[in-house]
Amino acid sequence: MQRAWLRYGVVAIGLVMAVAVPSARDQADGVSPAAAIARLKSGNAVFVANPDSALPITAARRAALAEGQSPFATVLSCADSRVPPEVIFHAGLGDLFVVRAAGHVTDRSILASLEYGAEHLHVPLLVVMGHESCGAVKAALETPASQSLGPNLDYLLKAIRPAIASPGAKADAAGLRAAILRNVEDTVNDLMDNSAILHRMADSGSIGLVGAYYELSSGRVYFSEPVSITLQARAGAAH
Repeated sequence: MQRAWLRYGVVAIGLVMAVAVPSARDQADGVSPAAAIARLKSGNAVFVANPDSALPITAARRAALAEGQSPFATVLSCADSRVPPEVIFHAGLGDLFVVRAAGHVTDRSILASLEYGAEHLHVPLLVVMGHESCGAVKAALETPASQSLGPNLDYLLKAIRPAIASPGAKADAAGLRAAILRNVEDTVNDLMDNSAILHRMADSGSIGLVGAYYELSSGRVYFSEPVSITLQARAGAAH
């Protein structure tokens, strides 16, 4: 499959009007990937402009969610304590289906979780989100491949190292940011390579797929352009 090349744009920050929050039962019904991205951007704008604003959580909503869930977006992100997607996107209970691991490295349990969200919960959007100053990517940059940190950390760093394989990769701020963005791109490609379900659903347009980068210092999230699996396949066939 043609590899993804993610292009990022800036999230517009400005005044945000209050919007009605759909019920837990119908919030994802008929939501398009574009509408889901717009809702994430709107929530992030609230977080950036007013980070102490209370999350939209009520007792009534908590009770309604006991009947089932219908999240409008899935977020695969790093496990870093500074990167909670529900807070970053000013989301309430039941809004986001969140899967987290250091460096958002995928394994079979993570793939299964994402497939469950896409195929069984019918979540219309899948976001892979890296973040500023990612410790997992920094460790991959700074730790020689010949040095062992134990079998589990070795597994993690080995999965991230392709993102730092470009000539001249450095652990300075600019080099680390570039490696983090490449790691997001690699994760997107891993999802498409290792999950026939996600690949099929992305190819058919059943789910949208985007990369994202969270800036710790400002609270802003930068999104890539939506990944187009069909167009990638056509581009690969043309060459």
